[in-house]
Amino acid sequence: MDIASEDGQHGYVLSGSTRIPVRNIWLLMLYASKLYQDEELERAGIEDQADDIPDLVAELLATEVERRLHRNLTRGFRERRANLSRVRGRIDLLETESRQLLRQGLVACRFDDLTVDTRRNRYVRAALETAVRRTRSSDVQNRCRTLASTMRSLGVQGVRPGAGEMSRESLGRNDTDDRRMMSAARLMFDLQIPTETTGSETFARPGRGDGLRDLYEKAIRGFYSATLKAPWSVQPRRIRQWPIEAATARIGTHLPRMETDTVLENHLQKRRVIVETKFTSSVEKGRYGVERFKTGHIYQLYAYVRAQSEEDPLARHTTGVLLYPAIEGDLNEAMVVHGHVIRFMSVDLAATPPTIKAQLDRVIDDVSIGPDGDIYVDDGIPVRV
Repeated sequence: MDIASEDGQHGYVLSGSTRIPVRNIWLLMLYASKLYQDEELERAGIEDQADDIPDLVAELLATEVERRLHRNLTRGFRERRANLSRVRGRIDLLETESRQLLRQGLVACRFDDLTVDTRRNRYVRAALETAVRRTRSSDVQNRCRTLASTMRSLGVQGVRPGAGEMSRESLGRNDTDDRRMMSAARLMFDLQIPTETTGSETFARPGRGDGLRDLYEKAIRGFYSATLKAPWSVQPRRIRQWPIEAATARIGTHLPRMETDTVLENHLQKRRVIVETKFTSSVEKGRYGVERFKTGHIYQLYAYVRAQSEEDPLARHTTGVLLYPAIEGDLNEAMVVHGHVIRFMSVDLAATPPTIKAQLDRVIDDVSIGPDGDIYVDDGIPVRV
């Protein structure tokens, strides 16, 4: 899957022959982010400001950095090596002997030094510098540039840590302020769209291969986690057990896992919606060139819906949804099988952000099939005529 950006703001991400506006890739990244799910960003009307998402994230990042500077940046210990006139920390015997430091009245030492030049702070400073290049507002650019310069003057001088280093960065319960700052910094880096031109940075996503597919799944789950209110709840990836009544000893080693993408539950209405995101076409060509829904997807979702305990109060009212990305199209079909509604739906990734939100919202509609073959929502209004 090739990814390219024409002008960074109004260009398109290319996936084969698929064209997705960059602003909508930003929107998916926003939905998938902790900032959106934890309500750090004001979500009301965010879809109407999709072109300004980098500016919104940069403003939040700047605000969080300003808060940390007022309360002092988090310090951390970093190992240092130095030749000292008195012992500090541990003595490096090999270094001391090989360089004959004792004759000079010195000893090679290794010790931990408290500093603000930590991985965390270097990562945030680099995000501020990225925001200067990424945003369009001159006020936001100047604000981020000033903050990055301030952090450098305070001693945050090191280079931006790589992905491997940041994967070892853990935030504890006492790091609430840093958590918000780090979430904003991480999203700012994510908003950089890769191009096919030579540059100085490498990125893990959306990238090639499964990157955009993973982003699509995380964005869908993140959207519902952030927007659905009680009594709805969102269950992430979950392993479901086969309803086995009897089996041979080795059957478990050969059975495929049933792992649902996203499950939406409403115990008050006794409803469950199993959403399977598929970043691929919804149809395939049959023997005579006739397009049909993909067999494997239907079997998979049907198994998920049926493999539920009879004692589960939500099992009888479970809806299964196959949610595909679409470009300039709208898929909304349904059928009832053994009392369960199975829906085939799409999200138009080339549409406007408000349209994308509306298409995601309708997934939880309580629908039925009328005698005319149309889909009806719970208030009796037909989805299409």
